[in-house]
Amino acid sequence: MNLTKQNQIWKVIGASSVGTLIEWYDFYIFGSLAPVIATHFFPKTDPTAALLSTLATFAAGFIVRPFGALVFGRLGDIVGRKYTFLLTLILMGGSTFAIGLIPGYDTIGFFAPVLVLMLRLLQGLALGGEYGGAATYVAEHAPVNQRGYYTSWIQTTATLGLLFSLGIILLTRYSLDSDATRSIALFNEWGWRIPFLLSILLVGVSVYIRLRMNESPLFAQLKKEGGISVNPLKESFTHKANLKMVLLALFGVAMGQGVVWYTGQFYAQSYLENICKVNFDQSRTILIWAIVFATPFFVLFGKWSDRIGRKWIMMAGMALAVFTYRPLFSKMESITHTENPQLIKEDIKTDVLLKNKDSLLITTQVFKDDAGITVTKTIKDTLKFSTQEVIEGKSTITKELSSEKYWQIVLIVTILIFYVTMVYGPIAAFLVELFPTKIRYTSMSLPYHIGNGIFGGLTPFIATLLTTTYQNDVLSGLWYPILVGAICLLIGTIYVNNKIDENIQD
Repeated sequence: MNLTKQNQIWKVIGASSVGTLIEWYDFYIFGSLAPVIATHFFPKTDPTAALLSTLATFAAGFIVRPFGALVFGRLGDIVGRKYTFLLTLILMGGSTFAIGLIPGYDTIGFFAPVLVLMLRLLQGLALGGEYGGAATYVAEHAPVNQRGYYTSWIQTTATLGLLFSLGIILLTRYSLDSDATRSIALFNEWGWRIPFLLSILLVGVSVYIRLRMNESPLFAQLKKEGGISVNPLKESFTHKANLKMVLLALFGVAMGQGVVWYTGQFYAQSYLENICKVNFDQSRTILIWAIVFATPFFVLFGKWSDRIGRKWIMMAGMALAVFTYRPLFSKMESITHTENPQLIKEDIKTDVLLKNKDSLLITTQVFKDDAGITVTKTIKDTLKFSTQEVIEGKSTITKELSSEKYWQIVLIVTILIFYVTMVYGPIAAFLVELFPTKIRYTSMSLPYHIGNGIFGGLTPFIATLLTTTYQNDVLSGLWYPILVGAICLLIGTIYVNNKIDENIQD
């Protein structure tokens, strides 16, 4: 590749990646803030039900992603790649900004979760059209023998979008007030809206960058020759040979990749916070460090796939996940387990509940065990104004890990995200090469978004639900990703072709 073409491809990757990263950021701040959002948009009478409802709303955005893939995939194959994923960016940014403006459940009642759900569905539709466009756009600019390497840069944006969302959340939280306790209270009250509102500025920058991009050369040539598909949906899903490739991409690669992605990042965070009881800041900084350490492997495995093929790298990542998830998650639970904690401090505070003049008795107990884990137990009881009777409330527990245990958890989560890089790094090039240019946007987007949006996106909700149902087994939530990953591993091993040259279509 000459210098001019190489500079051009890096401009394409940069412009595509910025927009895609921002869309992932917009999509994932909802999941990153699920425990906080649950207290604002759902009834507070049952915190577990509120969290499950929030996770279900989070999952709803994934469920509609395949529909977005169909709608925007068709536009991308008829109108063009550039303007289609420009439209998805604007739709995503507007929906995210609007979520930050919605009043809470205490203000507008049932309308709050309904409005959030509607905007979440719009986000899912937009993301359904974004990824296929960005991956196709980059792949159609890249040399055939380097597609794995160049498209792997787009693959980093999903994880970096999550990293960006976590970073903005923590930065916002610490910026609200110099007093740590007060800053947490302010963030939980209204500061959580800032990351949502900030997205409108990020989208504006990305729209400006994308307006300056040119159309994909392969699509432009196809359009010039009059070879554009009249009905991409029909050609993609009614032609037997192409439908076979769509199904193989879904059940042989994408659904397994989806559960590995969301288990290694989102469910890992949920597990640390809800099962291991690691506090808000540490659970998120653990994930941040793990993402920083593991992200370069997206590019490594993408480049490696250009030499040895995509299949076995992805299958190896799924196999490692299937066979090591339970030991790794069990190790996290044992590291954070506390024994013989000793009470070192106790504070009791009384707040007046203005609605009925009852008082809220807040008791904070701080313990420390022999391994250096600090446990904070907060008990909220209600003192009835009329009878002076104390009604016992629910207690919450959070843990702050010692430095040694903190970095042990970072290592484990890094391994989980390493598996993500193996299955996700090569998949864009793999999907692009399965389908011809004129129906590529539509054909590759659907299996990807069913695999990631439905099988993968449901992982945090189903895993949390299983853990809530089978409370005697904290690892019960892992059966879902292990089962889906094992099925995909079997189908992929038997039926997916590893010979790159035989897969490539233009």
